[in-house]
Amino acid sequence: MRAWLIGAALAVFPSLAVAQGLPKPVAIDAEVQRVLKDTGAKGLAIAVIDNGKVGYVQAYGVRNPKGEPLTPQTVMYGASLTKAVFAYTVMQQVDQGRLTLDTPLADMLPQPLPSYASPDIINRYSDWSALDERWRKLTPRIVLTHSSGFANFYFLEPDEKLKFHFDPGARYAYSGDGLLTLQFAMEMGLGLSLRDETDRIFKGLGMTRSSLIWRSDFAGNLADGWNDKGEVEVHDERSKVRVAGSMDTTISDFARFAAAFVRGEGLSPAARAEITKRQLKITTRTQFPPFQPELPADQQRADLYAGLGVVVFDGPQGHGFYKGGHNDITANTWVCVEKSKRCVVILSNDVRAEARFAALVKFVLGETGVPYEWEYGDHAGKS
Repeated sequence: MRAWLIGAALAVFPSLAVAQGLPKPVAIDAEVQRVLKDTGAKGLAIAVIDNGKVGYVQAYGVRNPKGEPLTPQTVMYGASLTKAVFAYTVMQQVDQGRLTLDTPLADMLPQPLPSYASPDIINRYSDWSALDERWRKLTPRIVLTHSSGFANFYFLEPDEKLKFHFDPGARYAYSGDGLLTLQFAMEMGLGLSLRDETDRIFKGLGMTRSSLIWRSDFAGNLADGWNDKGEVEVHDERSKVRVAGSMDTTISDFARFAAAFVRGEGLSPAARAEITKRQLKITTRTQFPPFQPELPADQQRADLYAGLGVVVFDGPQGHGFYKGGHNDITANTWVCVEKSKRCVVILSNDVRAEARFAALVKFVLGETGVPYEWEYGDHAGKS
């Protein structure tokens, strides 16, 4: 059966089979099996994009404690890959003239941001009630480069109210609530529905099993997850659209998005360029904790910058970008090299697989320079 599957993959995706420098499907299969064995992870799905086209898609292992197989059509949690989809969505709105990257959120909202303090709004978005006047400096560019000055989420603050830890735009510090603030401004101030906008994108790309909110039709082929102790947790049926991380998707679907994204499909050249432009220097040793001291200039990685919803870098193959996604039972990574339009996407429903992501990406794409030592800190590449 395995030999038949490999033969079919080679027939359907000949570009991958002959592409210089890319491993053949049989080699990818063997390497993923080693990752699963070495980490004890239960499931992993992978997609390879070559020259902006989907070259190979496969899933391995199981999707739940029953032992049912993980397939390319299994719905998995996208986690923070959602942020890259949101950045793409924002840039479509920029192309349509509904906002600019430097439009103050204050100009988008009919009332001051701290005045929106009802329990319903706090539950759906965040708690801005304690913000000082610096909120007026917030722009889409600032929040998409994770330089809002906010904690990752408001409930991580001692009083569960967002506050500024530095002036907006001053430095990078990862914040999901920064993106949720922009979501609120777009929905409340511009009258947009981020669910409708992302559904439109998904439909246009043929992503029939992707959504920023739970859909009942996902239940028939759905991935539960395993934490770092090997304990299973059921898939969360997310009832709110949250652009910081509510997306459900499949490896087949997200491969379509990754290929379209790296080709620049759906965006003007200028809008696409903004996403992977070196927007803001990243100055810390690792991504987390978010408010750690900035390194001296001579110790900072010279090529490491925030793009819009992604992180950009330079390596042996030229300019690249990546985005990760993670929670207690989820580990995702998406890496692309701009010149060759080559990408690898990995979705895992077992967080233990993350320990081998750096090695697996290198196996597929070669040395890219992706900053996993910054993403994962002391755990980068360790099994």
